[in-house]
Amino acid sequence: MNSSPLPDRRFWEGRSVLVTGHTGFKGGWLTTWLKLLGAKVVGYGLPPAGERSFYRAAAVGEGIEERFGDICDLQAVAAVIGETKPQTVFHLAAQPLVLAGYQRPHQTFAVNVLGTANVLEAAGEWGTAEVVVVTSDKCYLPKADRPHREGDPLGGHDPYSASKAGAELVVEGYRGVFRQRNGGPRLATARAGNVIGGGDFTASRLLPDLVLAARQGRPVTLRRPEAVRPWQHVLSPLLGYLLLAERLAGSERFEGGWNFGPLDGEVATVGEVVERVAALLPWPLQVEVGSAQSGEDGYLALDSAKAQRELGWQPPLGLGDALRLTVDWYREFFAGGEMATVCRQQIETFCSLTAGA
Repeated sequence: MNSSPLPDRRFWEGRSVLVTGHTGFKGGWLTTWLKLLGAKVVGYGLPPAGERSFYRAAAVGEGIEERFGDICDLQAVAAVIGETKPQTVFHLAAQPLVLAGYQRPHQTFAVNVLGTANVLEAAGEWGTAEVVVVTSDKCYLPKADRPHREGDPLGGHDPYSASKAGAELVVEGYRGVFRQRNGGPRLATARAGNVIGGGDFTASRLLPDLVLAARQGRPVTLRRPEAVRPWQHVLSPLLGYLLLAERLAGSERFEGGWNFGPLDGEVATVGEVVERVAALLPWPLQVEVGSAQSGEDGYLALDSAKAQRELGWQPPLGLGDALRLTVDWYREFFAGGEMATVCRQQIETFCSLTAGA
């Protein structure tokens, strides 16, 4: 059983926190957790798209101040930061999909690169203490011989990956600006592996595709069943983001890039995950194999030793538990469960395991 520090409620209670992308999957879970910690959360993002969303299911907007707008609109971003003056900013608003990057490359670069610059430009003007910018494990140039470490070269051979590397460079550039000014927020980036969890309804992501296909009685098509990915439950990297922000508030030593992936290099192929999910689902799953999208890396893994060593971060869930918790969420959702309560219970369970209880 892994044990880890939990977020410090004394730090977060009453703290003004801006979450960009709070209407998304990961941003919604983070907002939900921050509300439980007693933070004064401001959410900024686009209205949720599609019939289903974590935002609606979990009532993410209740109990927070929220503004709807485009992260590419500097004036709107500056207005929300200037008016609410958050002490901490978590920047998660993004175009999050590799395939969408091929379809809409200009939009992908605008949202992921310019959007990051907009947040940092505004945060530098209004006394924000720290900003955690969430990028991706795909910000690294492909490397198949070992897991990525924070000092590895950044880059990408597709618009999404390149845009996430670009966001990393924007953060580094603004760090130089703030140092020259002798003032500005402390900046860190968080690079997480493939995140799974209940409430993700995004098309072209493995778990939502599997669950919805099985639920609807139709086959799901796999692009690369042999591809290896660092799968982890969404609460694991979010724990890392919260701990990182706490440390960053106290010392510039915690600036820079941080990996958050499954421990001990735990990775699995897409095909292995599909087999394990099929055994958990209450509906039969039909699988077909299609053609891979060019440019997709066959192997991705993260070395998270830095976060383990310097933050004490130790996510408690292995892949089996992460998949079980995810499928449980969807089962409750389709059974008409009270999902805000389910989310709170899953966060409480996760915290108990994290503390080694």
